[in-house]
Amino acid sequence: MLCNVPSNTVQSIRAFRLAELQAEAARLGQHFLYAYCGDAATKHQVLTLLASAFHFPKHFGKNFDALSDCLTSMMYKAGRQPGFLVVLEQLPNTPKFDREARETLLDVFRDAADFWADKKVAFRVFYSFQ
Repeated sequence: MLCNVPSNTVQSIRAFRLAELQAEAARLGQHFLYAYCGDAATKHQVLTLLASAFHFPKHFGKNFDALSDCLTSMMYKAGRQPGFLVVLEQLPNTPKFDREARETLLDVFRDAADFWADKKVAFRVFYSFQ
């Protein structure tokens, strides 16, 4: 299913279906990380949702630097990783989570994809907006 999708990418979910992506992650033996963000309206709420959905530690700082650390070095230090398939559904489009905030968030995930590419570990991120 993902043969035409680079192993380290951040892209719109487009024609992919959530259940199919989850099944593909299971087939590949990869971690499936899912966060529904449609109920969030601010950066803090989005980061709180991600922290809960991805089981980040309680000391997670709820800022983009802490998100980057959790997606990269913390997971890397946990041991060998089989790969990741991440779905960020319905990222908000609100005055307190505007285009700049969305792009910054996606940049954090792009940087994480680059980090894992260097380690030869798949890290695919699919997202949608409200």
